[in-house]
Amino acid sequence: MEEKYGTTQKSNKLTKRTIVSSIIILILIPITILFGVFVLDDRKYVFISILIILYTMIPFLMVFEGRKPQAREIVIIAVLSAIAVAGRGAFFMIPQFKPVVAIVIISGVCFGGEAGFLVGAVSGFVSNFFFGQGPWTVWQMFCFGIIGFLAGILFRKGILRRNKIKLLLYGLLSTFFIYGGIIDIGSMMMATGKFDFRVLLTYYATGFWFNVIHAASTVFFLFILSDTMIEKLERIKIKYGLIESGNN
Repeated sequence: MEEKYGTTQKSNKLTKRTIVSSIIILILIPITILFGVFVLDDRKYVFISILIILYTMIPFLMVFEGRKPQAREIVIIAVLSAIAVAGRGAFFMIPQFKPVVAIVIISGVCFGGEAGFLVGAVSGFVSNFFFGQGPWTVWQMFCFGIIGFLAGILFRKGILRRNKIKLLLYGLLSTFFIYGGIIDIGSMMMATGKFDFRVLLTYYATGFWFNVIHAASTVFFLFILSDTMIEKLERIKIKYGLIESGNN
């Protein structure tokens, strides 16, 4: 199953854009979320959500450094976000069984970590207009986004591109540990307003099966969608010269 997808990859070195993205995503955005929790008392979550999207736009727009952006490059990101939002809405009746993380991972693999984070953050923000906005939105945006960002980084380093099993394994582990691990911290912070490790263990214990279902759904949707979606997106990217994750 080696090179299953035949995806394009020029170099596995991290770019200037990726380094800037890492600083924004791993440092600036968490600080902004904590600022919203402790300074704004979780009451300005829409403002914080919009800030996160604006932050994410910075590294994404660096893709177009030295050239004009093409409308179709923006459209493909919008379409992937719309698919993730529609997918979350289509399975609203089944708690935690959603395709959002799978779509975000595919976005990161095909268009780079910056695009993966943007699709994840926008999908979390827009879908909550249907599921309900609240302080949890910023945590969900960050969790979806960070999984897409790491998917792009790992793909660029050659870890996720070899076979489908690795893709499914990343989906399983990232959904359970990254999404579940961070969102449970967010739930505790929203409920108690402080960090307490013993209370956090209670949240992890009570949320265990929800995280298992979410991780299983990610594996399921990656299994049925990844082959077709990655193949089609790679063809579109090559045909129209769209966003190259290895540039800049």
